[in-house]
Amino acid sequence: MASTPAADRTGTDRAGGVQSVERAFLLLEALADAGGTAALSELSASSGLPMPTIHRLIRTLVQQGYVRQDTARRYTLGPRLIRLGETAGRLLGSWARPYLAELMEATGETANLAVLEGGEVVYVGQVQSRRSMRMFTEVGRRVQPHCTGVGKALLAQLPQEEARAVLGSRPLQAHTPFTHTDPAELLEHLAAAREAGYVVDDQEQEIGVRCIAVAVPGAPTPTALSVSGPEARIRALEAQDGEAALVPVMRQIADRLGRVLAP
Repeated sequence: MASTPAADRTGTDRAGGVQSVERAFLLLEALADAGGTAALSELSASSGLPMPTIHRLIRTLVQQGYVRQDTARRYTLGPRLIRLGETAGRLLGSWARPYLAELMEATGETANLAVLEGGEVVYVGQVQSRRSMRMFTEVGRRVQPHCTGVGKALLAQLPQEEARAVLGSRPLQAHTPFTHTDPAELLEHLAAAREAGYVVDDQEQEIGVRCIAVAVPGAPTPTALSVSGPEARIRALEAQDGEAALVPVMRQIADRLGRVLAP
């Protein structure tokens, strides 16, 4: 009689992880990738898990409040995840603070960290400039991605179809005369920014404010950091070269932060 593999008998895979826990998180991530709502058949197709396994795991997640079933028999991310997300966001800002402080010291301008959540930019960390005229954004604030440096840096990390879905097909809200309002035009702008390795917000959210943003590679979710300040001061930073060149300094800090945040 063939023996049952240890992974099947104990629920533990060869790497020492618990298979059922891994599969539960796989389903939660599949729900998130689907926009927060999906049917069981869609979860089976995206996760590759057999339907009986999905039934069992989803039932447990529903009982614990991490997933909800709606009246159309579709499943959505549950409210119990909100507290986990908020706590994780605060911790992300804490882990990133030394890197944001380093960026602020290197540039003299406010350094920001943001993630993409539900099609919105969420600021999760900031170290303010010491100058009397400086930029301030409340941590936890949510803004539209199309009009901010970090927002565009986050969109540029997505596959084009995902970025297109976030933007939609209708004209985008204009915050200033410089805001990109045509989704197709903005997608072209993002492609160019992806090639350049950084994004510029040139008074697109607020007149007189300029922002330079770069992606944080290796982070488990799209993440970007930026420096923002009065237009003239940011342009002066961009004009520097050598070891003080703005974008290389930002990318070097972002690379080190990404290694810390990598799963």
